Amino acid sequence: MTRIHPTALVDARAELADDVEVGPYCIVGPHVRIGPGCRLMSHVVIDGRTTLGARNRIFPFASIGQVPQDLKYHGEPSELIIGDENTIRENVTINLGTEGGGMVTRIGSRNLLMAYSHVAHDCIIGNEVIMANCATLAGHIVVEDGVILGGLSAVHQFVRIGKYAMVGGMCGPTKDVPPFCLVSGGYQPGLSGLNLIGLKRRGLNAAQIKQLKTLYRVLFRSHEKLTRRIERAESLIEDDYGRCLVEFVRNAKRGLLTHRRD
Repeated sequence: MTRIHPTALVDARAELADDVEVGPYCIVGPHVRIGPGCRLMSHVVIDGRTTLGARNRIFPFASIGQVPQDLKYHGEPSELIIGDENTIRENVTINLGTEGGGMVTRIGSRNLLMAYSHVAHDCIIGNEVIMANCATLAGHIVVEDGVILGGLSAVHQFVRIGKYAMVGGMCGPTKDVPPFCLVSGGYQPGLSGLNLIGLKRRGLNAAQIKQLKTLYRVLFRSHEKLTRRIERAESLIEDDYGRCLVEFVRNAKRGLLTHRRD
């Protein structure tokens, strides 16, 4: 049976699974759908056309599904879709999509959004992403699986962050971040090698990591033209990890962060 605290305000038109828990002083809007096993701790606001999957935990003062902070938004019926088993901590803000960005903001499953982090309109976040405290995504950003965003990082709109990359605290990437890489340098960030600890935790073996190191040197430490670097890297691909890195570089639309020179 759904447990709704007497002080919570849940619109009668909202759709809640039978075992959802809604804590004190929460507000749930009319177009919200909340899946089984979800728990709203207290003082949580969920509005807009927002859909939550199963077993999400949302902590106090999170604001989910509010209208975008975009002057081009004029009330179109955009959505926010959130998957399963996400942890959304205190004061997190997540906005709906816009017509100019595909009408949807989408978050996958098993993500951790720490306190005060922000996901703007039309962002697409994969699975098992960690956003540390005050990490901020502008609009239209793609964050692939397994990415870690350090505290106080701020990612520029339309940037894509490749899988298993790590963006260091207080970094502000304005160009695409290749998969498997580490970003450092504050608000003048650059690549500083591979995210080796993260790759090992993901189960990559020594041969796979060695291949990525070789490709990194070819793609990001060489002074040749990019087309030539990609050609050289293609000849060194041994598995799907190598192919993922090369294809990301080939298809980067905003340009790529470069290696930080010593």
